[in-house]
Amino acid sequence: MAPSTVLFTVSLVLVTIVGTPERLFVESATVISSEDHRSRVGSSSSSQLNEEPIIGVLAQEMSYSLAEKYEETYESYIAASYVKINKTRDYYEALLPKLNGALFPGGATWFNQSNGYAEAGRHIYDVAVELNAQGVYFPVWGTCLGFELLTYLAADGNEHRAHCSSNNQGLHLDFTADFRTSRLFAKAPEDVVQILANEPVTANFHQFCTTEQNFTEYGLDREWRVMSTNKDWNGLEFISTIEHKTLPFYGVQFHPEKNLYEWVRGKNISHSPHAIRAAQYFADFFVNEARQNGQHFASEVDIDKHVIYNFPATFTGLKRSAFEQCYLFEPNVDYLDELPPVYPPRVAAAKKGTVKKLATGV
Repeated sequence: MAPSTVLFTVSLVLVTIVGTPERLFVESATVISSEDHRSRVGSSSSSQLNEEPIIGVLAQEMSYSLAEKYEETYESYIAASYVKINKTRDYYEALLPKLNGALFPGGATWFNQSNGYAEAGRHIYDVAVELNAQGVYFPVWGTCLGFELLTYLAADGNEHRAHCSSNNQGLHLDFTADFRTSRLFAKAPEDVVQILANEPVTANFHQFCTTEQNFTEYGLDREWRVMSTNKDWNGLEFISTIEHKTLPFYGVQFHPEKNLYEWVRGKNISHSPHAIRAAQYFADFFVNEARQNGQHFASEVDIDKHVIYNFPATFTGLKRSAFEQCYLFEPNVDYLDELPPVYPPRVAAAKKGTVKKLATGV
């Protein structure tokens, strides 16, 4: 398949937290720690939190398995459980200061394709680093392939991954001794920690992974910390959760969104109440990170041009895709130029609080 262009779209709201609907969804010597960084960019008191954070979601080239299921010519997609055209760095420098965070989703594509997922990720990562260096609290989250992309970018584009066999594998997390000192797990409820530590609730679907050996060999341990590991079907140990030591960047090798929204059978995805509880924790955490960012679009019209609600979701599960729904994007279309300037009626209603809006956290 020819190299494709990648869309970077925006999700305005996130998941409904149990019982309560929630709106969604760098390195510098001056950034000493995350807590110090937070104090520099503003208080985290509830009165000053951003109650309407907007998170950008990076699309990727059509996977082979998804492309062969559709005769139409689509070029890129976003799995709906995560909820521009090939742009230069200037585009991301203009867009990210309007957003409150960025998400690199899972999927299946190569990092060495021109004008694709990894190249767009490079721009987003670098701009996010610069924003944080300027005192803007800008979080980035990577899930599965997005986790791998974070480490790939941090390794300066060097292929550091090992081959893994971890498809359709439900696992508990093997936490490191000091995981509770991380930002990601410091305030995690004890019942969530016990679920993650003892029950096979994390959904794993990856053929590549990062081991502690290559993590160290490529110098990633100097700036990133490991909070948990796991073993694939063959017993190979791989890293399953990480966070940057000074920046609000986080990665998980597993798929929390699948517990919540993916119901394709035969994939060994737990939908137990405990699995949902644990998965929701990660969604809540990242949204709360985004709430600490006060950036915003200049107007509602500008937001309207970017939000995911401009695009229809396709029921890809009907064709036995691994995803129940996807947003599919055609090639050679500048969606920003062709989008309507106002919300569809259902979104307008949601903005007034009359309809619960759903998207995904991770």
